[in-house]
Amino acid sequence: MVLAIDIWKSVLKQIQILSPSPTLTALQVDPNYLVPRCQCMRKDTTANVGVVLVFLVVDQRNDTVMRVVRASKFRHVFGQALKNDQCYDDIRVSRVTWDSSFCAVNPKFVAIIIEASGGGAFLVLPLHKSGRIDKAYPTVCGHTGPVLDIDWCPHNDQVIASGSEDCTVMVWQIPENGLVTGLSEPVVVLEGHSKRVGIITWHPTARNVLLSAGCDNLVIIWNVGTGEAMIQLEDMHPDVIFSACWNRNGSLICTACKDKTIRVIDPRKEEIVGEKEKAHEGARPMRAIFLSDGNVFTTGFSRMSERQLALWNPQAMDEAISVHEMDTSNGVLLPFYDPDTNVVYLCGKGDSSIRYFEITDEAPFVHYLSTFTTKEPQRGMGYMPKRGLDVNKCEIARFYKLHERKCEPIIMTVPRKSDLFQDDLYPDTAGPDCAIEAEDWFEGRNGEPILISLKNGYVPGKNRDLKVVKKNILDNKLSKNAENTGTVNKSGVNWTFSVLLSIQNVTSTFGCQGKCME
Repeated sequence: MVLAIDIWKSVLKQIQILSPSPTLTALQVDPNYLVPRCQCMRKDTTANVGVVLVFLVVDQRNDTVMRVVRASKFRHVFGQALKNDQCYDDIRVSRVTWDSSFCAVNPKFVAIIIEASGGGAFLVLPLHKSGRIDKAYPTVCGHTGPVLDIDWCPHNDQVIASGSEDCTVMVWQIPENGLVTGLSEPVVVLEGHSKRVGIITWHPTARNVLLSAGCDNLVIIWNVGTGEAMIQLEDMHPDVIFSACWNRNGSLICTACKDKTIRVIDPRKEEIVGEKEKAHEGARPMRAIFLSDGNVFTTGFSRMSERQLALWNPQAMDEAISVHEMDTSNGVLLPFYDPDTNVVYLCGKGDSSIRYFEITDEAPFVHYLSTFTTKEPQRGMGYMPKRGLDVNKCEIARFYKLHERKCEPIIMTVPRKSDLFQDDLYPDTAGPDCAIEAEDWFEGRNGEPILISLKNGYVPGKNRDLKVVKKNILDNKLSKNAENTGTVNKSGVNWTFSVLLSIQNVTSTFGCQGKCME
């Protein structure tokens, strides 16, 4: 027992948690007494003895236990890849050199950008259609250049937008039961970019509001219901935009640019409300997303090419709240955020792992939870919205990992013994209903997400068709031409009538003069 206490003291010194105030007793290293109470156990590696060391320190003055391991209900999140018969096989995933996720998922469909000859295309598969996908399966193939990004509408599970190298944004309506034939006619084509469009993201609470960003350093916010570009953010980004993200209610956006600057922008006022230069000093691409509390979470690279993650306060961006360095891999970290649980999942392109972190109000604010590792590297990743998860299995996240020729679902679960609904894992989440209309948002109104409960599971309702009411410029021109023609015709008639009257008067005058001479 004395030997065990000596080993315990040496390990405490190594992990730098030994202080003069706590005192150790023989009772604390008794495995039979402490194993049921421990939060974390580790076998000693400094001596060849089989003593279990428990990271608990007891202060005898107040008889309290100081926990070295932070308590979290997500510490034991368990990741599992589904079996082959539940995967989507024989898919030619796109090889285009662009750092997007190449995959978008909602409770009905999974969409995957694929290789296509003579233009760009992507697959739209019902979730239940797993197994081998026939090469002749219909695709969405209206773009003339490779598709770079896709995003499902949060308010309509059958509407998806796509951006392409052909400089256009297209919005598509998918049939309720999936594609039967190839879809080449979009509902609306949004033209306004002069270079390829690499970022597409829908407004979280307003209907038919879509943001697009291109390699022309331009951000455009569209009213899809009319097909008009309502807001154009020019001269704000001097270089290529790497990412763009809305905040919780869609009043602000944050962008990451190639000039190494993170910007928080009020799009309706067209002004920058916060920015940080050299947020990550590395030259590799950055990513920035909003958290539910309004802070900004970023991923990037250090000057020494180490991958970093950081947390920022938009009101005080001079210094980061927290910065963490991870490893020296080259893959760009794609962040996926769950606002209900404050968990961030980081998926590196080319990595074979998914790391997840919990964001809290206590230092160091970004807490590492665990890592899910597989054998094959990932070429892209899709993230299922919370309303598409299986609450009966305590599923808190589901990913769709893209391989070279396959899409593999990965589920994240929190083990629970009870079969009852877990309120702490599933608080009310954002539903499919929009809070405000597009016209209201462009006029300055904001709307918080309309929340729904997942207690009885999510039952998707019937989606209404997307209708685009365009203001036809040709009609206006035709009406103006008609008015002008009518005016000309009226003036011509009046002139002709006056000439006839003049001739008649002259004729009558000459007639009177002839009679008088007789």
